[in-house]
Amino acid sequence: MIEAAVFLLLVLMVLVPAVLAVSLKNIFHCALWLVVSLTGVAGLFAMLGSDFLFVAQILVYAGGITVLLLFVVLLSGSPKDWVVKQVNSQWVWSLLLAGIFTALLATLFRQLPEAASLGETKPVTEALGLVLVRDLALPFEAVSLVLLAALVGAIHFGKRTRA
Repeated sequence: MIEAAVFLLLVLMVLVPAVLAVSLKNIFHCALWLVVSLTGVAGLFAMLGSDFLFVAQILVYAGGITVLLLFVVLLSGSPKDWVVKQVNSQWVWSLLLAGIFTALLATLFRQLPEAASLGETKPVTEALGLVLVRDLALPFEAVSLVLLAALVGAIHFGKRTRA
């Protein structure tokens, strides 16, 4: 019973902020609601027992991608530029199409046989970490160097030239 209530709260924590993230006019507020929605997705991963995906969701999406998005918003201009005119005039058709698609998916899922229980699963985070550090150390470091080069290039091109 408590698990179902937590699941329902997490689903609401994903869906309501996601709708707010795409419907508000202030881009900064949209980005903040996106953080809440992505954190809810991380909570769903935690509830499923997938600790690696939980941490990856928090670090990569709710942390890194959203911070990057906020940097873009903050560096793009003054706060008066953050308010944009909504151009989604076809929202009624989109809502109708989404409802039809959801009804079709619900019908298909009702026809599927009952899934068997997987039983107790054990986390594989330790094994994944060992594979990354032991077997894939060279590609892992190569990717880190490429990201470092991209960061240095972004700083170089983003710097204002001094006259």
